[in-house]
Amino acid sequence: MTVRIGGDWLRDPGLQGVLGMLEAAGHRAWLVGGCVRDALMGMPVGDIDIATDARPEQVAALAGAAGFRAVPTGIGHGTVTVVAGGVPHEVTTLRRDVRTDGRRAVVAFTTELAEDAARRDFTMNALYADRAGAVSDPLGGLGDVLARRVRFVGDPHARIREDYLRILRFFRFHAACGDPAGGLDADGLAACAELAGGLTRISRERIGHEMRRLLAAPDPAPAVAAMQAAGVLARVLPGAGAQALAPLVRLEAGRPAGWIARLAALGGAGAAERLRLSTAEARQLALLLDAAGSDRAPGEIAFRHGAGTARAVALLRAALAGADLPPGLEAEIARGAAAVLPVRAEDLMPGLQGPALGRRLREIEARWIASGFALSREQLLA
Repeated sequence: MTVRIGGDWLRDPGLQGVLGMLEAAGHRAWLVGGCVRDALMGMPVGDIDIATDARPEQVAALAGAAGFRAVPTGIGHGTVTVVAGGVPHEVTTLRRDVRTDGRRAVVAFTTELAEDAARRDFTMNALYADRAGAVSDPLGGLGDVLARRVRFVGDPHARIREDYLRILRFFRFHAACGDPAGGLDADGLAACAELAGGLTRISRERIGHEMRRLLAAPDPAPAVAAMQAAGVLARVLPGAGAQALAPLVRLEAGRPAGWIARLAALGGAGAAERLRLSTAEARQLALLLDAAGSDRAPGEIAFRHGAGTARAVALLRAALAGADLPPGLEAEIARGAAAVLPVRAEDLMPGLQGPALGRRLREIEARWIASGFALSREQLLA
């Protein structure tokens, strides 16, 4: 029985144009990887990747002749990005690994689908579909997709030694696509634990990218707990712990606080540097950690930093304390976020100037916040 995928994305004229362009020239072309996996799982399809037996220079020439724009984004590895209908499509020549060093691979082109599939990380990512949606399954990944089981292609140790970042991808894919009740694949988990030291060979930028995506999953708590048990979390974030993450996700109640708040729940020293956070991300992390450890009320935090930050801080505090959210929290946050100090500097001038003016404004603001934003302009100036 032939399994097929479908959806409006598959019928997109640009995508069909790229596939048709290759086939009309006598080449074979398939959709591959995440778009096939996500379509089978009923998840939204994002990036669309295409595999072909055409060489990259042939793909570029055909794209130009068809009126598409060809961008040599990874020509050395066989990838040409073809922009059709304003949408980029990564078109990569079928390939096999010749040599790997734990970070990157030297590849050779092939015409065999099975060889291309064998170099992929997980069986659920080694699925192909033609332009009509008929699925090809060279390695038995279809059953893993349907069971929501994340399993390495072949020997997990060999796949990890090809690229140690696959350790983090194993946990990230389980969080995004795995069956929480089924647990993690035992062989894969054991290999990740045994080879976790290889993560020191991976750049912090790549590790940070994977951790962002992992923590942004709907519920990363089981995967991160498994990371901790396997000794992987300590390699990435020394001193971090997963204990507060599950309570945080529960308290979020379907309204995620954001991956930075979840990172804050893990703790650990030097997360901003270890994950190469941007300046803005590092500031937000520091703000959340500082506010969560302070006695500032949610309303004040909302007034100073916005409702989203105030809610994230309240969630963090409750998760770290093993408590429920305080009653009336949302109303207090809404009041603080909407509040506008009714006194301006001009109201105190010219009687006060310079540092004295600043001190007086801060005193007034503190009284106003302590009143629950209730004191009027007249009361504050009295």
